Amino acid sequence: MSISRRTAARSVRALGVASAAAALALGVAGNALACNISEFSAKASCEGDKGVITVTDVDASGTPAVVSVFLENNGGDEKKIGEQEVRGSREGATITFAEDWKPNATYRVHVKAGNLVDEDIKGNLTTPSEGCKKDTPTTPPATPSSPAPSPSASTPAEETPAPSASTSTAPADTVSNAPSPAVGDSNLAETGANSNTGLIAGVAGALVVVGGGAVFFGMRRRGAKSGN
Repeated sequence: MSISRRTAARSVRALGVASAAAALALGVAGNALACNISEFSAKASCEGDKGVITVTDVDASGTPAVVSVFLENNGGDEKKIGEQEVRGSREGATITFAEDWKPNATYRVHVKAGNLVDEDIKGNLTTPSEGCKKDTPTTPPATPSSPAPSPSASTPAEETPAPSASTSTAPADTVSNAPSPAVGDSNLAETGANSNTGLIAGVAGALVVVGGGAVFFGMRRRGAKSGN
């Protein structure tokens, strides 16, 4: 049985469609396995009190890629932190950069994988607002107390004079054991018994006699001279 030309044309057309579909499927599969920038991610974290930047590659094809990390400042690269090679895997391959990052710092992460990828990870990496080192409050050192000033050797200590008995203070009254005079006695009776009135009167009388004698002899001598 001969095959008609129309039947042959239909067969060729069906084979072409099938081939095109297979090629498209292979192309899609190849693109799915190719390295892509979306398969890379970066994160800033802490290991103890040290800061690190971690880059993860989930490229299932395992295409080698070189990852470079830069610290940014005012929209430009301030310094290069480091560069490492990574081979991705479906589970994810990780590389770590030791970096004592500051809070709210910005880093640029660049990926170069052959002719497939040569660009930065979308969106720069911004570090957390709190650093890895926790600030512990420090107790200020105790201020030494100032020693009490010692008295100067050149300045003698002031001596407080001992209180002296005031001369104007009247002596305390002493209680006399002598009997008080009877009422009605004169002042003469009060002082005559214990005074030296008799002795004074005797001396006065003797002085009067001596004086009188001296006057008498003087007058007599004067009269004798006048008689001659």
